[in-house]
Amino acid sequence: MSGPLLEVRDLRVAYGHVEAVRGISLSVSAGEIVALIGPNGAGKSSTLNAIAGLVRPARGTVRLEGQELAGVPSHAAVAAGIVLVPEGRAILQRMTVAENLMIGSEARAWPGGREEARAAIEEQIRRFPSLQRRLDAPAGALSGGEQQMLAIARGVLARPRILLLDEPSMGLAPLLVRQIFEIVGDIHRQGATILLVEQNARMALQVAQQAYVLERGEIALEGRAGELARDPRLQAAYLGGEVEA
Repeated sequence: MSGPLLEVRDLRVAYGHVEAVRGISLSVSAGEIVALIGPNGAGKSSTLNAIAGLVRPARGTVRLEGQELAGVPSHAAVAAGIVLVPEGRAILQRMTVAENLMIGSEARAWPGGREEARAAIEEQIRRFPSLQRRLDAPAGALSGGEQQMLAIARGVLARPRILLLDEPSMGLAPLLVRQIFEIVGDIHRQGATILLVEQNARMALQVAQQAYVLERGEIALEGRAGELARDPRLQAAYLGGEVEA
């Protein structure tokens, strides 16, 4: 495939008279992890929500492998292959873990039918052993870390062409944060393309290949993640020193 998998150009998102995203452009190549980092209120989640069809952009284009998707409803974005794991996880808390996984697998058709879908669910259960022990439990009874694992597993089961992760480490203890990023890296090594919004700039830059820094709805910096991690401006603002090797 020539050109990026996802290409966003001059995206603007407004809530009433407040413009949250002010004409940003970004691209994600197949097989990449691209990170969006920046302070609270920078427009990171609004950008993902517009790409995923949860909010309608005021202007701009969102193309997935050349297909224009700006302004389409979220179910059409999912059908095209854009799957969002939102901030706050948004799992179905009264349903069991197994039911949540089953619903995730039904987001898109499987070429191999039910058998292929069942095998994919089993693969996710193996990836997350803590979920295997809780399959019959209500999803709302899981710990915060387990709920995040369930949300990621459900997103992967929707067979995304690009997976959008919004703040996967939010509210988690440091040990769980590292575990979540190890999972993100494992999913990427298996061929996933990921656009990651993350407050933990240090961890995001360690796992990503490319990164964009958003401030006040605009892109302030962009480039290779490793190079940005060494940028003195970014270190002073977000990292509190150098990124670990």
